[in-house]
Amino acid sequence: MKYIDEYRDSSKAKNYFDAIHKIVKRNWSIMEICGGQTHSIVKYGIDELLPKNITLIHGPGCPVCVTPVEKIDKAIEIASAPEVIFCSFGDMLRVPGTHSDLLKVKANGNDVRIVYSPVDSVNIAKQNPDKQIVFFAVGFETTAPANAQAVYLAYKENINNFSVLVSHVLVPPAIKAILDAKKNRVQGLLAAGHVCAVMGYKEYESIARNYHLPIIVTGFEPLDILQGIYMCINQLENVTCNVENQYSRVVSREGNPNAQKIMNEVFETSDTKWRGIGNIKQSGLKLKDKYKKFDAELIFGVIDYTVEESTECISGIILQGIKKPMDCPAFGTICTPEHPLGATMVSSEGACSAYYLYKEKN
Repeated sequence: MKYIDEYRDSSKAKNYFDAIHKIVKRNWSIMEICGGQTHSIVKYGIDELLPKNITLIHGPGCPVCVTPVEKIDKAIEIASAPEVIFCSFGDMLRVPGTHSDLLKVKANGNDVRIVYSPVDSVNIAKQNPDKQIVFFAVGFETTAPANAQAVYLAYKENINNFSVLVSHVLVPPAIKAILDAKKNRVQGLLAAGHVCAVMGYKEYESIARNYHLPIIVTGFEPLDILQGIYMCINQLENVTCNVENQYSRVVSREGNPNAQKIMNEVFETSDTKWRGIGNIKQSGLKLKDKYKKFDAELIFGVIDYTVEESTECISGIILQGIKKPMDCPAFGTICTPEHPLGATMVSSEGACSAYYLYKEKN
């Protein structure tokens, strides 16, 4: 198949639903890692049409959602400085910090710009030598290579008014943290296809083996997800625990070596806090010493800034798959996309956003 419509074919979807109904014999709980998968599942009503003994658990797969509150507050403080041009992808502007968000900083007259590539920020730095240009480097392994390339370019061209506020997180350590949790009920995983396109899936093989559960590298269209669920259920029913690659049109076992090379040149792993989850060892990226002069937290003196998270928002519990968005008393009342309490209601990949947009329609 070549085109998107083919991956949304209702007759082929029905064949997968029928096949899943035929092979499932027991109760199973499967977690989809990526928020993009969550949106497809809820938008197309996949969770409603599966057998009742299959439970889909929504994982932490939204980098916007897991960016900690203090990182947002750091961004707001830096962006509020008069000498700063603060650059970010658009999905970060409405993520709430403790008292504000970047969109309000922009509305107050500060120079906050939406860019479509981190390299755009480097070019803005060249055009504005009298300003400090800061790029909000957020994401999983998918965006890390491009962000690393921007830092590398600034280093090579000796651009001294450019820096990055790094908030990169890594998927495998988060998976292990979820599987190690006392309340864990995940029996199979749908891994994020775009992350594996960069990193490959070799690292997932030991997870599948050590935790005795199947992992299916899965795409984002309805047929991708249904095939991934079928493959996962098939393994569960046959008591196997291997990594399979449903998304073979994009993903290879080794991933993208060039992307990994630039990541490893600029970044190294570090302990990192996830919003609503807490600190996870070696689950993030930070700049290597060679590139520390591009670290916005050091430049603007916000390295030790910490805050407490809101107790009204249960996004952390949702991101761990313990509860669903509709279990939150604030959902759809005091927490909406227009007035969000947490990032899961703001992000285009957030579980709360998906339920708010699509659940009633289904």
